[in-house]
Amino acid sequence: MPVTYVSGTAPGGLPLVGHAWPLMRRPLDFLRSLPAHGDLVEIRLGSVPAYVPCHPELVHQVLFDDRTFDKGGPFFTRLRDIVGNGLGSCAHRDHRRQRRLVQPAFHRARLDGYAGVMAEEAARLSASWRAGETVDVFPAMFGLTLRTVTRTLFSARLAEDDVARLQHSFAVALSGLFRRMFVPGPVQRLPLPANRRYARALADLHTTVDRLVTAYRRSGQDHGDLLSTLVAARDEDGNEGLTATEIHDQVMTMVFGGSETMAASLTWSLYALARHPETARELHEELDSVLGDRPVTPADVPRLPCTGQIVTESLRRYSPAWLFTRVTTVPVDMAGRRLPPGSTMVVSPPVVHHSPAVHACPAEFRPARWPAEPGRPPREGAVIFGVGARKCIGDVYAMTEAVLALATFCHRWRMELAPGADVRPPALSTVQYPRRLLLRLTDRPR
Repeated sequence: MPVTYVSGTAPGGLPLVGHAWPLMRRPLDFLRSLPAHGDLVEIRLGSVPAYVPCHPELVHQVLFDDRTFDKGGPFFTRLRDIVGNGLGSCAHRDHRRQRRLVQPAFHRARLDGYAGVMAEEAARLSASWRAGETVDVFPAMFGLTLRTVTRTLFSARLAEDDVARLQHSFAVALSGLFRRMFVPGPVQRLPLPANRRYARALADLHTTVDRLVTAYRRSGQDHGDLLSTLVAARDEDGNEGLTATEIHDQVMTMVFGGSETMAASLTWSLYALARHPETARELHEELDSVLGDRPVTPADVPRLPCTGQIVTESLRRYSPAWLFTRVTTVPVDMAGRRLPPGSTMVVSPPVVHHSPAVHACPAEFRPARWPAEPGRPPREGAVIFGVGARKCIGDVYAMTEAVLALATFCHRWRMELAPGADVRPPALSTVQYPRRLLLRLTDRPR
């Protein structure tokens, strides 16, 4: 018997600004409240109506049909300021060609090489810590993931001033991105301090990446890294490759996707372990059994199922990517509504991840709910990396890095919450992460 879906409207919208206030101040609470109003709920982004699919089947309909529900809307309009027309933000018309050209960069043979960099960078960070030290986790993880993604891109360590510059520029640009979703175009062009900061951050990001790519391409060699694969990529006839602009946009996309979002994922995983000592104990037992006293290596990833389950459950319970938009390209009938072309769809992974129709006791942290497949993204019950044709091309890369880093830190250290921590996500944040997670380190005897 076919399911009948119900549409509704979110209460509390205000003239001109719509639901901007709850989306900016308490976004996850607001979004998780929407299923009470229907399977498809209308909200307002400023004065623009938008539709949030709250039933898991409707979410999958939007994500699988990328021709009808194309990438676009206020989120991707602003995101393109940062990453251009790269694989993660391009429209349907460009996606197949770009994905075919970028795919070789993520073949298994390449991933094995990247994993060595991941393990090395995680070990280097862990060795820099001292017993009794209190670590501000998110900045430490952001530095780690930024160094890792740039080394897998460029086969060289980024200078510390470049790391600091990129971290600052990404933070300013990403906070500005979300804010500008609700600001009218004419206001965005005024010479206001916030607009000037945003413009400076964008210019610095693009200038830094252009400088790195230009210096790299002068060598003309295959370094066995991501950028070598992008430069060498050719179409099926062996002729057309990626243009210089397209290579720039792919690099920006990979640096963005491989830094802040990855840092948030690791930060939430460490927070979950500090909150759930019984889970930490199971993890320590697995690490001691598999590793003994030796360091973690990429070959260990398939032998660390508990570690992989913790990463996946952290991604479900504390989704770093919490909102993105799509735009309808044709008229669509959904939940009793007729949506015209150009309608904005708002997809929120936490709505699915916290649905009792998908997960039993969704508010609880239960790593064992996931299959024991370390280093592999989940196939069912989550939209962590998207689904369908637009699924994240770097999903295995991300899971491998997270498992290696978590195993490295927890094999060496026991971590406890320290006074002064504030795990509320920052307001106006494109990626959800604890604004100040402080963990105290102690040696872990084995």
